[in-house]
Amino acid sequence: MAKQNPFKYFNTSPEIIRLAVMLYVRFPLSLRNVEDLLHERGINVSHESVRFWWNRFGPLFAGEIRRKRVSRLRAHSNW
Repeated sequence: MAKQNPFKYFNTSPEIIRLAVMLYVRFPLSLRNVEDLLHERGINVSHESVRFWWNRFGPLFAGEIRRKRVSRLRAHSNW
């Protein structure tokens, strides 16, 4: 069975959603600061959109990061 696209019903590109969520998570920024940073780069989104994306996609992105980290640890022997 094919994996469903989590971005299917969103008008914004997945790259912009991922950038906004990662900016919010990675750096000590407020939602409005993320909105301002994106606006400076020509991306007009509201801070409420960033908040919604964080709630919706944050756990998904965290799971991806965790899986990649575990696979890298398993690939290299610590002995």
